[in-house]
Amino acid sequence: MQALRDFLDRLPETRRPLPWLALLCLLLWLPGFFSIPAGDRDESRFAQASRQMVETGDLVRIRFGEVERNKKPAGIHWLQAGSVRVVEALRIGDRDDIWAYRIPSLAGALLAVLATAQLGRALVGRRAAFLGAAMLAGCFVLGVETHIAKTDAALLGTIVVAMGLMGRAYVRPGGFGAGAAVAFWLVLGVSILLKGPIGPLVAALAALTLAMADRAWTAGAPWLRALRPAWGVPLMVLAAAPWFIAVTIATEGRFLTEALGGDMLSKVGGADENHWGPPGYYLLSFGIAAFPAAFLVLRAAPGVWADRLQPGTRYLLAWAIPAWLMFEAVTTKLPHYVMPTYPALMLLAAAWALDPLRRAPPRWLALLATLGAIATAIGLGVASVALPVLADGSVDPLSLLGLPAAAIFAWGLLRMLREGAPARAALLAVLLAVPLQAVALGLVLPRLEAPWISPRLAEAVRLAAPGLPDDRFGVVGYHEPSLLFAMGGEIRLLRDAAAAVDFLAGEPGRLVAVGDRDLARFQADAATRGLAVAGHGTVSGFNYSRGRRVALTLYRIAP
Repeated sequence: MQALRDFLDRLPETRRPLPWLALLCLLLWLPGFFSIPAGDRDESRFAQASRQMVETGDLVRIRFGEVERNKKPAGIHWLQAGSVRVVEALRIGDRDDIWAYRIPSLAGALLAVLATAQLGRALVGRRAAFLGAAMLAGCFVLGVETHIAKTDAALLGTIVVAMGLMGRAYVRPGGFGAGAAVAFWLVLGVSILLKGPIGPLVAALAALTLAMADRAWTAGAPWLRALRPAWGVPLMVLAAAPWFIAVTIATEGRFLTEALGGDMLSKVGGADENHWGPPGYYLLSFGIAAFPAAFLVLRAAPGVWADRLQPGTRYLLAWAIPAWLMFEAVTTKLPHYVMPTYPALMLLAAAWALDPLRRAPPRWLALLATLGAIATAIGLGVASVALPVLADGSVDPLSLLGLPAAAIFAWGLLRMLREGAPARAALLAVLLAVPLQAVALGLVLPRLEAPWISPRLAEAVRLAAPGLPDDRFGVVGYHEPSLLFAMGGEIRLLRDAAAAVDFLAGEPGRLVAVGDRDLARFQADAATRGLAVAGHGTVSGFNYSRGRRVALTLYRIAP
């Protein structure tokens, strides 16, 4: 046990923190990265749109199948298309592999962790920056986002770099040169190309909060002068403007209208796609989303607030609190939305934990935070065992490994906290989260059958009709984006059973998949038209996007 304590104490002191953090990230994130099938709905939409960008060479317009996807800027699609090109050039995969589209998410999360360690040193010191970065790497929600081919992990990487540079300008304005200012504004420009105004909003809210707290309302503030906003803001706009101009021309203004009115404002004013949450949603979900580091953030909160006059603490609070409140004010809520505040929270908690003069938290808060971490670990272990039973009706022997992993986590965390070593406890918690996440993401999810309907249906189609062109396959009763990614963007999404009968009758050799809710009507319409159809197998599973079981039967005209 003493050897473990010594290792945990020495690790934040390492002179080469970035390789250690990169190794930790890979241990946490690689399980399941290659083996979890394409998910619904966002991941498959992003990946399919990026695949069509690769196939058409059109880097301006974003399309999902035959429909314009005017929701998010093209930055993430450029990154995904580029990663696919590299994977194909190296001959280690192809554009049909979903993991090739996840590489930008993995790279963005890795950038966020390494930037937290490197740029956070100016705010909290080298040891606390390492611990905060390790805690960020272990956050469960970030681990999940690395397995999803969409914008949020990549966006987090740009925000951490930008806010880290801004923090250096705040605490050391004299040493912040023009080159660093250029990097700050260019990175914000890149963040706009990834997800619109979120990155600049986080920076602007922090700047406004600091100006109010420091009573520095003019550009005379040294840190603000160091950022050079007079030419920095135009540089940021210039970095993003060419694509926005091109897509506005190419879509005749539809992109801006639909992205601003149909996507962004719908999230602010209403619950987009039923993703609603009550006030305090992010605080209630923080224990799971930021597991295993959440317990230390909660313990540190009173002491951090008491230390708010220190420049580094002041800046990190200005980064985290206004952005958190902004996301709480938005009606549409998902756990990953508030991730841009996590690096600041982790750095604050790490600095408190390593401070020998730290203020102890109230006993009730310490107990609540510890019990929450243990309950979450046990919940993950139990969920790993229960999910195969609920989804597939059977026990997966490998999923049982989640129970001892959870037990070891609880024992290790309690042991270190009883010794009065919160920093050591946090680092050990991150290390013990590795087997927990490996079981959940690497062993359980990829081995499930019921949720992964699309790849199994695609395989059934290949067996029933080898070499069938995409446009000669239609489906009714199951229109999830993962099916388009699994089979190609040319498949026909049919509105009802009558359309399925018309599709089969339209041309010889066609194949159609009919959902169980449309099956009786399909058979009746086929009989009415005198069309003899033959079944070619059934694929059943659980459509988690709609929360119901579904069975799809393949039909073609009988010989």
